[in-house]
Amino acid sequence: MKLALTSTFRPLVPPKLSPFDQNLASSNMIFRPSVTLTPRMRETVIMMAQKKKPKIEGVSDELNSIASQNLDFAPARRRVRLAFSNVQQQLDHVLFKMASSGIRTDEVSNHAALRTEHVLHRNWYEINSKGQEIFCKSWLPKPGVRIKGALCFCHGYGDTCTFFFEGIAKYIAASGYGVYAIDHPGFGLSEGLHGYVPSFDGIVNNALELYNIIKGRPEIVGLPRFVFGQSMGGAIALKALLKDPNEWDGIILVAPMCKIAEEMTPPVPLQKILILLSKVMPTAKLVPQKDLAELAFRELKKRKMADYNVICYSDQTRLKTAVELLNATRYIESQVDKVASPMLILHGAADKVTDPQVSKFLYERASSKDKTLKLYEAISFILS
Repeated sequence: MKLALTSTFRPLVPPKLSPFDQNLASSNMIFRPSVTLTPRMRETVIMMAQKKKPKIEGVSDELNSIASQNLDFAPARRRVRLAFSNVQQQLDHVLFKMASSGIRTDEVSNHAALRTEHVLHRNWYEINSKGQEIFCKSWLPKPGVRIKGALCFCHGYGDTCTFFFEGIAKYIAASGYGVYAIDHPGFGLSEGLHGYVPSFDGIVNNALELYNIIKGRPEIVGLPRFVFGQSMGGAIALKALLKDPNEWDGIILVAPMCKIAEEMTPPVPLQKILILLSKVMPTAKLVPQKDLAELAFRELKKRKMADYNVICYSDQTRLKTAVELLNATRYIESQVDKVASPMLILHGAADKVTDPQVSKFLYERASSKDKTLKLYEAISFILS
């Protein structure tokens, strides 16, 4: 797969930050240790700061240079994604090759609207109650097709709503459903420190807030509404459902992060240390993390393709983020019996990141009368 593409993009000027990101960059939320670090801790922090991204095969040195820049803030992530948009569209994978004929696509950007055959791209950022710009996107059936319902997607930790999910959304839209997605704060094209989850409830509340706005769009008013989450997004979807069950007609979960697999969970003594450290340096990237692409994709070709999702968060987990994810899974595990909505769960039986046994547990314990669990022997889903 040789994509000899170049770009006129030149990342020489520091990104212009929004008021929100300017406040974030100047605040104590950015890691500035206020405690004395041991030599071992200091060495670890320096190593994390100096970690370089691996080179992406099949693209020019110029694009690799673009991809290697600091993606802490949204302006840089947006420029990098724009530079790689043509490359991503040429990837040799069914999710990128599916024809979009007749599917209407509304995508947010700060650029003028662009119309191509059967597809409309236009600007659409929503401002949440915290003043953050949140990236939103929709996929709708072709004009004249009656929309059956709306699916509101929550992506996972190592993902965005603009890469592999693109093809999935097109398939669903072609079946007559409106599909809507957002990038969570700190992920993808939305504002916020990259990969930083200061509060899991904050991400859930953001999803509820944005989807309450989106559900008011004229094309889906009064139609059935389903929340759809993958991996960490599954945990977000479950908490959103538990917080406001009357707002949803059902839930769809793909490898939901109800519990992190044992091999992915830090030992208990390390967890205690992480909790302590997260109070003094919450944004520090110190949590060991295995290669998610290696765990999620059996085929080498697909594993390498994940590298082209250049704005996903693939660095080591920030301390506070790790603590929030662990706490969220524990809470959901204790509340699954309260899930009463119609539910569809899909999970790869060989999943190494999110434990398929927990999906079975969720299926068995949920009080839903209409529920289905499908386990796929040859599939593992990315954490994301």
